[in-house]
Amino acid sequence: MNDAQITEAAKPRILIVEDDMPIAMMMVFLLARADCEVKVATTGKKAMQMAEQGNFDLITLEVDLPDCNGFKLCSQLKEHPHLCDTPVVFVSARCLIEDQQHGFDVGAADYITKPFDTFEFAPRLLSHVIQGALAVSKNNEVLIES
Repeated sequence: MNDAQITEAAKPRILIVEDDMPIAMMMVFLLARADCEVKVATTGKKAMQMAEQGNFDLITLEVDLPDCNGFKLCSQLKEHPHLCDTPVVFVSARCLIEDQQHGFDVGAADYITKPFDTFEFAPRLLSHVIQGALAVSKNNEVLIES
């Protein structure tokens, strides 16, 4: 394996679920600049297919998608045996505290309101990627010890 393959494999893989393409493209730009591999789904159905087929380190979700409710999709992701440990972060224009609380109640690791700060967007998401990797590593250590 050469250095390029190692670097490529180490890049965090993020699935953006966003139906507003200008916002999705800004998110892609910010995350690509932070050296992430980014994919975009514009519907809940496509997001679930991509999540099941991909090996994502984090998923961002909009609450209001054209074909489903992001809260329901988050619940489905958290109930899926292969996706339940993947951190989910809501990125939504819904800014009521009740919406944010609902996001956490259905399993989100974080809730970012739009418009978001472009300076802190990628570092905030990457902190969840790191926390998720540490949790998986810790769980693997427990399994090895058992």
